[in-house]
Amino acid sequence: MKSLFTAQLCLSLAFVAAAAERPDVVFADFEGKDYGAWTTEGTAFGSGPARGTLPGQMSVEGFRGKGLVNSFNGGDNSTGRLTSPPFKIERGFITFLIGGGGYAGETCMNLIVDGKVVRTATGPNTVSGGSERLAAAAWDVGEFSGRAAAIEIVDERKGGWGHINADHIVQSDIRGDIALADPPARVARDVRREVIVEKKLLHFPVKNGAKKRTVTLSVDGAQVRRFDIELADSDADWWAPLDVTAWAGKTLSVVADVLPESSRALDSLRQSDTLLGSENLYREPLRPQLQFSAKRGWLNDPNGLAFYNGEYHLFFQHNPYGWGWGNMHWGHATSHDLVHWQEHGDVLYPDAMGAMFSGSAVVDWKNTSGFGSNGRPPLVLIYTAAGNPTTQCLAYSTDGRTFTKFSGNPVVKQITGGNRDPKVFWHEPTKKWVLVLYVGLPNPDGARDSKGRPAPKHTIHFFTSINLRDWSLASIADGGSGDDRFLYECPDFFELPVDGDASGKKWVLTAANSDYAIGTFDGTKFTPETPRLPGHRGRGFYAAQTFSDTPDGRRIQIGWGQMPSPGMPFNQLQMLPCELRLRQTPDGARLAWQPVQELGLLRSKSWKQDALKLTQGGVNPLADVRGELLELRMDFQPATDSEVILTVRGVEIRYTAATQEISAAGFRAPAPLQGGRQRLVIFTDRTSFSVFASDGLTYMPFPMITKPEELGVELKVKGGATVAHHLEAHNLKSIWSRVREAELKSRLQ
Repeated sequence: MKSLFTAQLCLSLAFVAAAAERPDVVFADFEGKDYGAWTTEGTAFGSGPARGTLPGQMSVEGFRGKGLVNSFNGGDNSTGRLTSPPFKIERGFITFLIGGGGYAGETCMNLIVDGKVVRTATGPNTVSGGSERLAAAAWDVGEFSGRAAAIEIVDERKGGWGHINADHIVQSDIRGDIALADPPARVARDVRREVIVEKKLLHFPVKNGAKKRTVTLSVDGAQVRRFDIELADSDADWWAPLDVTAWAGKTLSVVADVLPESSRALDSLRQSDTLLGSENLYREPLRPQLQFSAKRGWLNDPNGLAFYNGEYHLFFQHNPYGWGWGNMHWGHATSHDLVHWQEHGDVLYPDAMGAMFSGSAVVDWKNTSGFGSNGRPPLVLIYTAAGNPTTQCLAYSTDGRTFTKFSGNPVVKQITGGNRDPKVFWHEPTKKWVLVLYVGLPNPDGARDSKGRPAPKHTIHFFTSINLRDWSLASIADGGSGDDRFLYECPDFFELPVDGDASGKKWVLTAANSDYAIGTFDGTKFTPETPRLPGHRGRGFYAAQTFSDTPDGRRIQIGWGQMPSPGMPFNQLQMLPCELRLRQTPDGARLAWQPVQELGLLRSKSWKQDALKLTQGGVNPLADVRGELLELRMDFQPATDSEVILTVRGVEIRYTAATQEISAAGFRAPAPLQGGRQRLVIFTDRTSFSVFASDGLTYMPFPMITKPEELGVELKVKGGATVAHHLEAHNLKSIWSRVREAELKSRLQ
C-alpha cells in the first residue's frame, strides 16, 4: 500500500513537472490605465482598473501589482458588467484572484462558452465583518480545451457587499488556488485547535500589517464568534483578548480559514485571567492621559452615551482584534465623574444580522418597551446592524453590564443600504419616542461628488414610537440642493435654552463633522431656521454624540478623536467631554463648547496671576509653568494691533486682534471678542490639543503628538500692549491614576 502511494505521488510530481514546462498564459493583469479590449456596462467598474482601495471602502489586499478590477466605484449601490474579448482555452486551468461579495449570479466572475455560463465564482462575503482580501481560485477547464470562451465579471447587487474584486487571470496547467495562495509558503486551510476554557481570557497573537485571517469559534458545534484578525505567525506585536468566561469548562473550537504551514499562530493561543502585556497599561508612550482610549484595538465613534444607575456610560465602536477599523463591536466603559473611566469589555458582538455599527442609548423610565423588570427601568441600546440588509436593532439591560439583543430585531427595516446611526430620545410633549436616522437616498439630479462618484441625497428620517419596538415614519429632512456635507452620518438631536432662558429653547441637529442647524421641532418634523453652520474649527474630531438622561440636565458631548497611535496596541481616542450651550450672538443663536467642570478634579500644581500688562519684548509670565498635561486659562483685552502668542509644548497658538482670529497647527478660525475681551482655554495631552476661544463659540481640537522634551509654556505679545485680566495654569494628573492604584492594590493583596 505504501509503495502504491509512493508510485502515485511520483507520477503526480512528474505530471506537474511536465506541465510546468508549458508556460502560463497571463490573460489579464489589469495593470493598464484602462481595460483595453474589455467592454464595460454601467458605472460600477469605472473607466479602468482601480489602484487598490476606493473611497469609502475597507482596505483591499491580496491583489497583484498595482491594479485590479474593483466594482466599488460609486459604492455598493452601483452596478455594471465587465466582459473580456473572446479567447481560446489553451490550458487545463484558469486561475485568478477574487474577493468582494458572495452572491451567486450577482457579484461573480463567469466563464462563458457557446453563450452559456459554464463556470462561476464569487467573493466570500455576504455579511458585515468580512475582509476585502482577494483569495486564489481556479476553474478546471480541461474539457473545453481548444474552444472559444469569454470571461464576464458581474456586479448586479446593491447594498452591503454589492461589489466584486478580481485580478491576475491566468491560463495554467497547475491549479492556481495552490500556486497563487500565500507565495512562496505552502498553506493549510481550516486550521483547527481545540481549547478547554480554564481562564477568563483567551489571547490571540497580532502582527500589525500581517495578512488578515478569518477566525471562527464554536462551542458544542454552534458558532459563537467570527472575526478577521492579522494573526502573528511567529512573534506578536500585541495580544488581542477575548472574554471566554461564558464557556468556562467547555471545549472551544478555534478555526483559522488559511495559514502558512509554518505558522505558529494557533499554537500561540494563551489563556489568562489578566491582560497579557499589561505591565505598562495606561503608561504607554502615546496613551492619552486626559481622554478615554480602549485598552486594546481600534476605537472610533462614541455610541450610546447615557447616565444610568449612577454612572455615565460610554459605549464606542471597537475592533478588539486589530489596530485598524473592522469587526465592529460596541465597547463599554463607565465613569462616576466623566473623567475617570473603567473599561468593562464589549457588550455587542457581530452576528448574523451584521456588524454592530453606531447608535445611541436611552433609559426607558416608564418601561414602555417592557424590557424592565422588578421595577427597574431598562437601559436600551439602539444600533445599526450593518449586514445585508442594513437595519436598526435594540438591546437592553437592567444592570448596566449585561445586555440582551431583542428577539424581535430589526425594529426598523432597511430603507436603503445607506441608512444608519439611530439617535433616540423621549419627546415629552407628544409622549412618544423619536428616532433620528441618517438615510442616503438615490439623488434624482444625478449629482456627483468632487471625485466624480454618484452622490447620494443626504437625508434625516424622523420616526416615532410609543414603545421603542414599533416605529412609524413621521417626516424627512434634507440638506438642500448641492449640499454634500450637512446631514451626513451620526446625527444628534437635542433641545437647548438660549443663554439659559428656558422659555426660549431651540432644537439643534448636528452631523458627524459637527456642522449643525438650529430650528424648531413639533414631535414629528424639524424646521430649520438657519443654514448649515460650522461646528468645530480644528481637525480629527468626528461623530460626536451627547449623553441622555444626565442628572443635572446638562448637554454633554464626546467626539471621536482621529489620532493614530503608531506602535501601540491601541489606536484612536475619545476627545474631552464638553458641555454644549446655545449663546445669542449678533448673527443669532450659536453653539458654544466648554470643557466640563469635572476636569478640575485632575488639577495638581496650580499657578495664578491677576491683572498683568503684557508688552512686546517683555518677560514671559509663564516661564515657571512646565508639564506634559496642562490646562491654561487666559482672560485678556488686546490692543487693536496686537498679536497674543502662546507657545505651549512647542505648539504656537496665536490670537490676532485686527482680524479677531485664532490660529494653531495650520488651522485658522474667527474668534470674536466678547465685550472687548478674549478668553482662551487650552488643554494639552500626549496626542491632542483642545483650544476654546470666545467663551466657547470657537472650538479648535486637533491631533498632535508632542515631543516629550517640550514641556514649557511661553506667552508673548507683538504690537500694542495687552492687558491680561487673569492668567492661570494647572499641571494635571492622569485620568488613569485611580485605575493603576486599584490594580496595584489588587496585586498586593
